[in-house]
Amino acid sequence: MSTAHTSVPEVLAALKDVAYPADRERLVTAARAAGASDEVVRVLRGIPAERYAGREDVARSVRVDPDPDLGHTAAPRAVRGREGGKPGVAQHLWEEPKTPIHEEFDR
Repeated sequence: MSTAHTSVPEVLAALKDVAYPADRERLVTAARAAGASDEVVRVLRGIPAERYAGREDVARSVRVDPDPDLGHTAAPRAVRGREGGKPGVAQHLWEEPKTPIHEEFDR
């Protein structure tokens, strides 16, 4: 099942009129009534069948394909690029520049 075209904000937008607490079936019904896409409904069907206290609980339970730059504006991406970071690679896996001491040891 691919959820590449669905985002958490899109799912939450379909649930804007829901009164909480609500269970999964109520969320699915509300999304359909709001005219949500089939993909949003499919994502909501995939969340655990429990009672959700609010939108934050739903957002934590929704599973969508992660965007590698989710939450990053252009400025942090530029800093990451200048510092040697590669898109999609965790910072601890970046190559770190050698210090003058390390360069001396390599001679």
